Amino acid sequence: MSGLPTVVVVGLGPAGPELVTPATTGALSRVPVRFVRTRRHPAATIVADARSFDDVYERAERLEEVYPAIVESLVGAAAEHGEVLYAVPGSPAVAERTVELLRGDDRVTLEILPAMSFLDLVWARLGVDPVTAGVRIVDGQRFAVDAAGSRGPLLVAQCDSVEVLSEVKLALDAGIEPCLDARAEVTVLHHLGLPDELVRTVPWTELDRVVEPDHLTSLWIPVLAAPVTGEVERCVELVATLRRECPWDREQTHTSLTRHLLEETYEVLDAIDALDPDAGTGYEHLAEELGDLLFQVLFHATLAAEAGQFTLADVARTVHDKLVVRHPHVFPPGGGERVAVSGPDDVVRNWERIKQTEKGRESIFDGIPNHLPALLYALKVQRKAATLADAGVEVAAPRPLDEAVSAAAERPDPATVGELLFSVVALAGRHGVDPEAALRAAAVHHRDTTRARETG
Repeated sequence: MSGLPTVVVVGLGPAGPELVTPATTGALSRVPVRFVRTRRHPAATIVADARSFDDVYERAERLEEVYPAIVESLVGAAAEHGEVLYAVPGSPAVAERTVELLRGDDRVTLEILPAMSFLDLVWARLGVDPVTAGVRIVDGQRFAVDAAGSRGPLLVAQCDSVEVLSEVKLALDAGIEPCLDARAEVTVLHHLGLPDELVRTVPWTELDRVVEPDHLTSLWIPVLAAPVTGEVERCVELVATLRRECPWDREQTHTSLTRHLLEETYEVLDAIDALDPDAGTGYEHLAEELGDLLFQVLFHATLAAEAGQFTLADVARTVHDKLVVRHPHVFPPGGGERVAVSGPDDVVRNWERIKQTEKGRESIFDGIPNHLPALLYALKVQRKAATLADAGVEVAAPRPLDEAVSAAAERPDPATVGELLFSVVALAGRHGVDPEAALRAAAVHHRDTTRARETG
């Protein structure tokens, strides 16, 4: 025995009390202190004297806040009473986030009693062997992420609202080509095992109009065409083919591609400058230039994969995980609470602090790319200095603009002109102006004005 308090987790099965296991009913009669995750379940009546956590759902602003709060309540009750019972819908072992959190909590001992899952009813109603068919189960609340790259078959659980069904449709209809033909059919599974059970095959286009979904609604999608990630996979295969069969592509290295990466980046910037959002023009050109830039990323990832260093999946996973960590105001660290921010400035300060800790850098200025254009380099130096100033560190401020102008006019050498430019960058930064873009726009204006006079 560990000596730790115990949480006994039981499942209420997929439908009414008749599908609850004898082991569960035995635990209910044995453990006097009982909790139920929600009373929104047909079998919740068998734990009528239990405390539910429906109030936690009602108070929380986000679903992610609910589960840690439930765990804290259970751990506290177990510490007080020595043993508590916790009843969850379906099976404790299937799609139960609170049980996942309890498994990793070293303050309690966990005892899990197996139960019938909604999946058992799903396979029986569909006549599908999930192992033979290679079914993938995804959460409707996270469909766009969890189903990325899948070609089916898919069982989509937690389709608890019309909004979720609509988001599933949008996710599969997005991209270059829809993942389902307009004539395709899917199956809605609703209230399985209950008197009003509904198993209905419907046209894909009518998915969010044929049923009033709730927490006992699932969706069966037997097959999908290639989603957006399929197009990326085609590009990865293209780069691999070019590396094998094209003499020019075979000779390229990370270094030789540097010039092309820089050129494609500037072409993307030109395409952005040419956008007219009000008229809705320029987007086709931007899509083309972004594709050229994406090709460069894929090429570098392919070279690294050939060297056994990393793959495109590593690139995507790295940036995903990095951005999650650097946005603690969006993604609660460690499953706790989100970091409070009062505006964009707080976001930037948090970003710099987290980045410095991640990289193990001694100075906040470490890591500024030396090859940045000078105006952009100066702007980054000033922004990082401002972060230090906000933390109470005394920093070297740019020279006042009028003094810098006078000094450069009196003695226009590299030092005074450099100080003047540095002061101008500071002025731009204070007013939210990108000095690089502003200077480029001014140069283009003067070029075009002079060209008109030249040719006129």
